[in-house]
Amino acid sequence: MLAPILRNEWRLLRADRTLHLVAALLAILVAYGVYNGSAWVRFQSNALDSAAGEEAGRLAAMKTAIADVEAGRSNPPAFADPRSPSAAGRSLGTRWASMPPTPLAALAIGQSDLYPYYFRVSTQSRLSFAQNDEIEHPVHLLSGRFDLAFVVLFLYPLVILGLSYNMISAEKESGTLAVTLSQPIALRTLAFGKILTRFLLVALLGVALPAAGVLLSGADLSAEGAGMRLLLWIAVVVAYGAFWFAVAALVNAAGASSPANAIALAGLWLLFVVLTPAIVNGGAKLLHPVPSRVEMIQAMRDAGRQAAAQRSELLAAYLEDHPEFTVSRDGAMADFATIGIVTAQATERAMQPVLERFEKQLDAQQALVDRYRFLSPAILAQAALNDIAGTGVHRYRHFQQLADAFHERWRQYFIPRVMKREVLAPPDVDQFPAWTFEEESLAAVLSRTAASLAGLIVLSVLCFAGAAVALNRYRVAG
Repeated sequence: MLAPILRNEWRLLRADRTLHLVAALLAILVAYGVYNGSAWVRFQSNALDSAAGEEAGRLAAMKTAIADVEAGRSNPPAFADPRSPSAAGRSLGTRWASMPPTPLAALAIGQSDLYPYYFRVSTQSRLSFAQNDEIEHPVHLLSGRFDLAFVVLFLYPLVILGLSYNMISAEKESGTLAVTLSQPIALRTLAFGKILTRFLLVALLGVALPAAGVLLSGADLSAEGAGMRLLLWIAVVVAYGAFWFAVAALVNAAGASSPANAIALAGLWLLFVVLTPAIVNGGAKLLHPVPSRVEMIQAMRDAGRQAAAQRSELLAAYLEDHPEFTVSRDGAMADFATIGIVTAQATERAMQPVLERFEKQLDAQQALVDRYRFLSPAILAQAALNDIAGTGVHRYRHFQQLADAFHERWRQYFIPRVMKREVLAPPDVDQFPAWTFEEESLAAVLSRTAASLAGLIVLSVLCFAGAAVALNRYRVAG
């Protein structure tokens, strides 16, 4: 009896003009969301291209400047001498550490407008990274950006609920439910057929949405892992849709009227999609507040002033720990470059407790959100979609770790040369440490996404099971 139910439901849905209107509106919203996401990715890519071009031009100019000084055609001051390792490591020869967007980044902007995606790495303190953020309008950061993930998380459930809020109650109110059940068919079979028809239709949308997004954004699916990420995205969207069908089935099985079903489902959408994520996010910030940016900058300034006041003692202590630097080519160690290095290291040490507290609080916030994410399917889906698109917090933490490691390698290359008063030649520029971004493993993304998928599936099964039990007590008449 299932096949006739599917055919009949499909005819009814196809004849409903509202469905065509909703589909057209959804297509417009998808196109607009992908356009916004693609525009942001283009902005990021252009910024990274500009940084790479600036770096290449600056290093080429540095080679020419070194050759001019060697030939006597130029005589720059000591602090701007291109042959100086201090000037090269601090400003003239610096490199950009950058994180390129993934092929699916246009589908979910996620937190890519909150976290910096490139740093200028120098011999200065790593605290200088905090001053390289893009200046962004605070209203944009608060409200987020409209993208395909927003359509999936907020509007996709409304389409499902609009199709399903009265799939049983409407027949009961029109009197056709009793007639239909007078045939050799069980109510659960009828309900399952109605849900399955709608689920197949919406699941098709769940496949079409990211596929259209990929086509509109021009994503390169030939890139390593891009195809698997797209399949994961589709799986999350379908599982998210299944949950909302399960909720609609549970509410329909309660036996209320169609208006009551609509109000109940609207309330559940508001609870799961808006209120619960806001409460979890607000609770995480309240229970584990991070130091403010103003506090961090003030602490950095205080530590810098204290280190500058003690620079003679710091220099003496540094040379005592590094006796290999006590003899230089010209015998003068207490100059601007060496004092700058030791004061920067002292500032970093003084700031370490503040940075550790900042990182600890961020980790605690993320742990709390991860712990309570199963209270809301929207949190589960959003975390998974951002992770798949490469715009989630985990990828940015991975980038930060790589940038910190590169910064340390950069300093280890230049500081000994500064202390020994080496003089750079044009070929040395090509030997400077080079930045390479290593993408986090796809297995890590799969592991995190699997947890969210499992949560969505478990919640769906529980709701469907509750609906099956409630349908056994459903009153067809009265």
